[in-house]
Amino acid sequence: MKKHLLYIPALLLGCFAATAQNDSIKSDRVMDSDPESYHRWTIEGAVGQSKGVKPYAPGFYYSNPNTTLHPDFNHFDLGARYMISPKFGIKLGLAYDRLRNQDGSDSGEFDMRVFGVNVQGVVNAVRLFSFEEQAGRFGLLFHGGFQATQMTPKIGVNKDVEEYNGGILVGFTPQFRLTRSLAVTADFTYNANVRQHFNWDGSYAKAEDNLSGSMYTMSLGLSYSFGRVGLHGDWAVIPDARAEDIKALDERIGELETMMNDTDKDGVPDYLDVENNSIAGVAVDTKGRMVDLNKNGVADELEKYIDTQVTTATEKNNNSEVIKRLINEGYVSVFFDFNSAKPTPQSIQNMSFVLTYLKNNPNATIQISGHADEIGASEYNSQLSAKRAEAVRSTLIKAGINASRISITPEGEDNSVDKNSASARQLVRRATFLIN
Repeated sequence: MKKHLLYIPALLLGCFAATAQNDSIKSDRVMDSDPESYHRWTIEGAVGQSKGVKPYAPGFYYSNPNTTLHPDFNHFDLGARYMISPKFGIKLGLAYDRLRNQDGSDSGEFDMRVFGVNVQGVVNAVRLFSFEEQAGRFGLLFHGGFQATQMTPKIGVNKDVEEYNGGILVGFTPQFRLTRSLAVTADFTYNANVRQHFNWDGSYAKAEDNLSGSMYTMSLGLSYSFGRVGLHGDWAVIPDARAEDIKALDERIGELETMMNDTDKDGVPDYLDVENNSIAGVAVDTKGRMVDLNKNGVADELEKYIDTQVTTATEKNNNSEVIKRLINEGYVSVFFDFNSAKPTPQSIQNMSFVLTYLKNNPNATIQISGHADEIGASEYNSQLSAKRAEAVRSTLIKAGINASRISITPEGEDNSVDKNSASARQLVRRATFLIN
């Protein structure tokens, strides 16, 4: 019966290989960037040669030291491994070894059967030492742990006498990945028993060798890794959480740097600046708004500058381009109350400023654009914006500017501000100018 059991590992490995080949085709489409998208469970099987090192009774030994290496497939093992993390895992294994004298070794005849169970810790050395990129499809595992075995001589003075013992085992396993889920392995393991009364030939050990024994195994096998999605657990690309944190921190720092930009150089960063196009050198409040205490739509410092520069321009005619820019960029506007086409009293100064420029530049023409807020019907607001532009045009004509120099454009609703804010709507009920 036991002889037939030896064929089970080979059959299982064949099934794993066939399944893995099919699984690799399906899994090639799976991305491995998710930390949970790699296989944690692995089933492993191997066949190879085991050799008892010591102790032996006089006249018994495993092989003749004067002959060449003689392969002997007398070791079989199966194991299930779970990777707790990408670097560390735990493995439960079963092993069967049959130690006999080799033909032509001149050793006495013996036949020792060993069944064992072991629990081991596993370390993925490639990940531990961080050389995944260099290793490619190659891998390397270190493993070590505890074992319990049953030894049964099948011939000799202790035939069929069972002995139970325990010990430790350590080893390493080079690997090569064949598909996304299947890898071929080569393993070397050293076993050391700390409770072994038998020699490997089945006789009782001498006093000095009692309670100790050693054996090594060399084997070739397959490992099949499985899970919901992803790549073989020993090779899956695992994102570095620290790298993700550093990347997120870099992005956050970049956002803060952007927020701290000061486009208009007024000393207020953009993320606090509600008016980030203020004129350099003009005093602003904590929100970056140019100070306008008389609420006439023109910054107080700019108003003083204009008063000075208008006189200078009239006398010297050398600052007309500066004034033209101020008018065209909206720093001089005419404002209206809600549902009104009559300029506010504060805006009269602004129309006077425009009037002075037109008189000092008789070849200049001007376009007046009327605007309305979003309260009310759009068609009505379009008509209201036209009335506001016409009201300013009429005032300038009455002040002595030829009608041919003035054109009007009804812009309708201005949706650039929050229509639910009364103060914001006040800013868009206006007429603006464009001098050509």
